[in-house]
Amino acid sequence: MTIAWSVQPTETFPGLSAEWDELVGKIGELPFLESRFLGPLLEVFGKGHERIALARRDGTLVAAAILEPKGFAQWQTFQPSQLPLGAWIALPGEPLGLLTKTLAAALPGLCLGLGLTQLDPCFCKRPADEPNLRSLDYIDTAWVDVQGSFADYWSQRGKNLRSNVKKQKTKLAADGIDAQLDILTRPEDVAAAINEYGRLEATGWKAETGTAVSEGNAQVQFYRAMMEHFCEAGRGQVWRYRFGDTIVAMDLCISAGNTLVILKTAFDAAHKAVSPATLMHHDAFNAIFDAQQIRRIEFYGRVMEWHTRWTTESRTLFHVTAFRWSSLHRLRDWVAARRAPNAATTPAVTSESHA
Repeated sequence: MTIAWSVQPTETFPGLSAEWDELVGKIGELPFLESRFLGPLLEVFGKGHERIALARRDGTLVAAAILEPKGFAQWQTFQPSQLPLGAWIALPGEPLGLLTKTLAAALPGLCLGLGLTQLDPCFCKRPADEPNLRSLDYIDTAWVDVQGSFADYWSQRGKNLRSNVKKQKTKLAADGIDAQLDILTRPEDVAAAINEYGRLEATGWKAETGTAVSEGNAQVQFYRAMMEHFCEAGRGQVWRYRFGDTIVAMDLCISAGNTLVILKTAFDAAHKAVSPATLMHHDAFNAIFDAQQIRRIEFYGRVMEWHTRWTTESRTLFHVTAFRWSSLHRLRDWVAARRAPNAATTPAVTSESHA
């Protein structure tokens, strides 16, 4: 059957949310591609020129995307830094080459290039290069499989991590400091928690670059609305770690099915020497292993050194660039080779890394 795309303004997204979420549920456990996440994201960070694209085959929704124009005759998946993957969903088995070709023809105006950013091979099979389709590595991301007991998991972690946690907990106990993990799940607790989170970020480097969550800014507006939506559904968690009454570290987490995604981590730089985020993750992971409800913890960010202390698992996210005509790919490759003979080609569209 022929694929038929319809392209609509983002104002229609609330009315499409049930069908959108049904498609997400068929693809996998991707809480940040649900309308609970994307709705507030569009409201806060959308510029008004984004479009909702829906692909149907014989009346059945098989693919969908949120897209924004990027440069002359190019479109890209909606990709604010708060979104771990590009706003693209498609049923397994749907050919990416055909989907992108028909989508490019359906977009308004002239579309010569289409960029699909930050795709996950767990949910979107990486395509082989075709005359008008190329893929490019983005970043490696890590996850933790929740299998067996926490004691077994902890025994497999590196000696330095285990020693550091033991040392810091012993020091806190000797100083008479009670370290406590709170897991907040009620919608009414979210507003205060986001303000507390912003205070922690304000102690670190993000405050200097202007990217911190701070009272009254767009990030606060988004994270408060989004986390309230997930907590109302019983799928939002704010991890809060305290030394006595002092909050020293926090995580914002959302879940779908058996997967929990850690969206953001912050800690009080004044307590950096005591590794509060590490202690928080130790206690939170312990609780997750004990509950045996979550089977996978996803970080969805560039693999950092601290990630490798908690897991040895990683996979490569990727971008896809599709040109309407294969001759445009050949022209672009020729131009890139002329400009930098020894440099690898880059995707037509790139994006910021996940914050």
